[in-house]
Amino acid sequence: MKRIKSCIGLFLLMNMAANAKVILPAVIDHNMVLQQKTNAALWGKARPAAKVKITTSWNGKSYTVQAGNDSLWRVSVSTPAAGGPFNITFDDGEKLVLKNILIGEVWVCSGQSNMSMPMKGFRNQPIEGSTDLLINAKNPNIRLFQVTRQLSDQPQFDAKALHWEEADVESVSEMSAVAYLFARIIQERLDVPVGIIHTSWGGTRIEAWMSASSLQEFPSVKIPAPGDGTKLNQNSPTVLYNAMINPIAGFSIKGALWYQGEANRKNAQPYAQQMLSMVTDWRKRWNCGEWPFYYVQIAPYKYDNDNNSPYLREAQLQALKIIPNSAMAVTADIGKEHSIHPPDKMTVAKRLAYCALARDYGIGQLPYQGPAYKSMKINNDTVDLTFDHTKNGLYAGAKDLTLFEIAGEDKVFHAAEAKITGTGIRVRSEQVKKPVAVRYAFKDWFVGELFNTEGLPASSFRTDNW
Repeated sequence: MKRIKSCIGLFLLMNMAANAKVILPAVIDHNMVLQQKTNAALWGKARPAAKVKITTSWNGKSYTVQAGNDSLWRVSVSTPAAGGPFNITFDDGEKLVLKNILIGEVWVCSGQSNMSMPMKGFRNQPIEGSTDLLINAKNPNIRLFQVTRQLSDQPQFDAKALHWEEADVESVSEMSAVAYLFARIIQERLDVPVGIIHTSWGGTRIEAWMSASSLQEFPSVKIPAPGDGTKLNQNSPTVLYNAMINPIAGFSIKGALWYQGEANRKNAQPYAQQMLSMVTDWRKRWNCGEWPFYYVQIAPYKYDNDNNSPYLREAQLQALKIIPNSAMAVTADIGKEHSIHPPDKMTVAKRLAYCALARDYGIGQLPYQGPAYKSMKINNDTVDLTFDHTKNGLYAGAKDLTLFEIAGEDKVFHAAEAKITGTGIRVRSEQVKKPVAVRYAFKDWFVGELFNTEGLPASSFRTDNW
């Protein structure tokens, strides 16, 4: 009986394959944006060994690819400078035409709840200025694609997702505020179409966004084996990579934005290396170069007074030194003491956009980095600190600097007097006659007070490693 059922099942599968037409993943659809001036990847499924002809209307060029025994096929098509709308025709004997396609700049946006937070805000948690921003949301040159929440213990071909949508009040209201506002700035400044692929899930750890191979160097992380009965949740290692990253990996992009870290704050020690491993793996799987990776440092917030978050911010700061082609948006000045979701998402988006505009889009003189601790020199009871990215000096407004602390060999920190000295800071305390270490804002909750003259804030930092 089992043998008969198996034969019937095999016959049904063969019959379905014989009558199948080209199947595309959700991310390849009407209204999408393809990355300009590149070889953009297209892929899908067809009958095993079937030949698929792809024709692009912007140049009338045709490409032919043969599906493998697993029904999968993949091809790269040459894209022109920004423009559109265009069509793409897929033909394996039955035609499928994708319409209203634009060529422009494409960014993937991922992370946890601060990336997920939509323009309409969360319940009882607003986005600052959202209604005014929504008034001008309609823009057919901004296209939005949202991957919906899902998890899997093995890599998936496709994702559950909304269709590519043109920006308007309805679509933007539901879109990640940071992702949309970044797109809006880039689109206005460059005057080209911008596509956003948004895939995030609140309260999730970085391990869930990493593939099994990228987690191999972290033996303490237990990777669920497919079908072993392990009960999965959104923080199980690999499950969000499998279901929400793998289905879009390979779609040619300009770069990626990342806003995550709060969920890893109690285990910050491996975080910088985990970020490096994740980004290295993602770039390899996307196979379109060492694209820029820009991320947001988590903002100050009054957690449960365990003072773990400064170590996570420190790990994010360290990641800058080891991840090629990366930059970080510091948010030390926009946190909210009693809300882990800062409502000022426009400032976050601007600082990410500064990175892209300065580093990728030719505005080389645009400042995009705040003061970064460089070195210290001890002179008796005084410590002089030097910084990078302070060519035009430091700035604290009309406020005194109150977030510096200083310690001697006993490792006990005391509040310090701190003064700006051009491009540096001089720190001392009457209680510490022989200082050995300095910290700035090294706590869960604070309001950043140290900036460069361009108005970009300094990250919290420490000179010790205690």
